[in-house]
Amino acid sequence: MLKIDDTDRLILSELATDSRLSMSEIGRRINLSAPSVGERVRRLESFGVIKGYTIDVDHELLGQPIQCLIEATVKNGNYEAFTRFLQAYPNIAFCYRISGDACFLMKMRFHSFAEAEQFIDAAIPYAHTKTTFIFSEVDIQTKWRES
Repeated sequence: MLKIDDTDRLILSELATDSRLSMSEIGRRINLSAPSVGERVRRLESFGVIKGYTIDVDHELLGQPIQCLIEATVKNGNYEAFTRFLQAYPNIAFCYRISGDACFLMKMRFHSFAEAEQFIDAAIPYAHTKTTFIFSEVDIQTKWRES
């Protein structure tokens, strides 16, 4: 069983803030040698604690300024047809199967409100949708922490 200690938590916090940090820089920040940081990171990766590294893309600069959260409640329990329908849309940032009033929660990006409307209209045969448009992101400066 994997034991996570305070040093591992510090490493995870630094990587959550900037996953491009070198092992040397992380070590400098948490007062640990670069080889020790590297060994701990490899261990966290091998146990699946660290699943991958990501980038933060400015989608507005890429021409997708419209962001929204869409709740979808599948019609007639046809989850497979709905998930096949979604596979045609590369502008889905995430899609979760959830509990509650809806079956799915998605974050999507669009070039225009008209494009968002087209998606919602195309989803009608598969699901009832509820759309919430995102105005801005609130930066609350959270760090990784154990749940």
